[in-house]
Amino acid sequence: MGAVSGTNGGLKGEHGDSRGGVNLLGLRSHNTALVLDLLRTAGAEGISRLELAERTGLTPQAVSKITARLREQGLAAEAGRRASTGGKPRTVLRLVPDAGHAVGVHLDRDELRAVLVDLTGTVVGRRRAPLDLGAGAEAVLHGVEEAVRPLTAAVPGGSVLGAGVALPGPLDHVRGVLHRVTGFPEWDGFPLRDALAGRLGLPVVVDKDTNAAALGLAVAGEGGSFAYLHLGTGLGAGLVIGGVVHRGARTGAGEFGHQVIQLDGPVCGCGNRGCIEVLCLGAVRRGATAEAARVLGAGAANLVGLLDIDGVLLGGRVVTGAAETFVHGVAEVLRERAEREGTAGGAVPVRVAGGGEWGVAAGAGQLVLGPLFGRRDA
Repeated sequence: MGAVSGTNGGLKGEHGDSRGGVNLLGLRSHNTALVLDLLRTAGAEGISRLELAERTGLTPQAVSKITARLREQGLAAEAGRRASTGGKPRTVLRLVPDAGHAVGVHLDRDELRAVLVDLTGTVVGRRRAPLDLGAGAEAVLHGVEEAVRPLTAAVPGGSVLGAGVALPGPLDHVRGVLHRVTGFPEWDGFPLRDALAGRLGLPVVVDKDTNAAALGLAVAGEGGSFAYLHLGTGLGAGLVIGGVVHRGARTGAGEFGHQVIQLDGPVCGCGNRGCIEVLCLGAVRRGATAEAARVLGAGAANLVGLLDIDGVLLGGRVVTGAAETFVHGVAEVLRERAEREGTAGGAVPVRVAGGGEWGVAAGAGQLVLGPLFGRRDA
């Protein structure tokens, strides 16, 4: 991604020439995000100013101004010198991981997990506690506060940028308002983002657990288009299309578990019959894990057929408890469908997602960090 450019009223940007399309503050934020992201991906080895200029499309002068400001703010530091093809060795810069932090909170139906992550997304603190999502707003808000306070108290004041909170949907990601969370309709219309921001004294972002996990995977380097299927106390999907989390026009995409595949099937908590979620979890409760895996595979095959994605990643406590069975079962259904349809290249790959049981919470932290590094889908 290059620098923002255009023509508008002689506005001087970091390039030193006339730019348009955004105001000066927006231009600085965009270009700074480009530099910060490259510093992050360069890791401890760092990156030189010349390389930053080449990879961002910014002038060396603009990069020097940005990096000087980042060093003043404590976000960047020298990482030594590197030999050049001519002239004096180049100074390389690196991101300072502990210059900022974010909290990530995963509210499951029966448990809370909270993490503190640094600017690289590395988990530097974690807490977990029992939770009853049906116990009412006050109990849940108190539980989040009790988990988050010790984490934020462990870092210098002002370095915590905000809290990302992930939980089952459906919900409105933009407004931070819950809809009828499956099994807990009493949450319908509750302004969780604003309520938690008031309790924590931090900016708060709210999203579905599956979207948070998918974002975390994309930030960690999972490329292309993929679906993250989360099977735990419920079943949902996080969709990444072209490297960007897809939430849909009303932020409701990914309600994967409530596609009906058996019209006369058992009643689901959402009110429909024969949803993948109720069939899958029913098989799990009976100890029929292989059957549950094939049901999940049927839903995954529908998703692959609709979106033509590059891969399927599996996560959630039920999956991690029988990872081999679920990977094999889902992959087998996808293989059978690919063979029937003569799909070029065969079936898409299936594997367990990284991050384990803390993956959703860590991904929730990226809801806060993402914009800092230029991710518009966070």
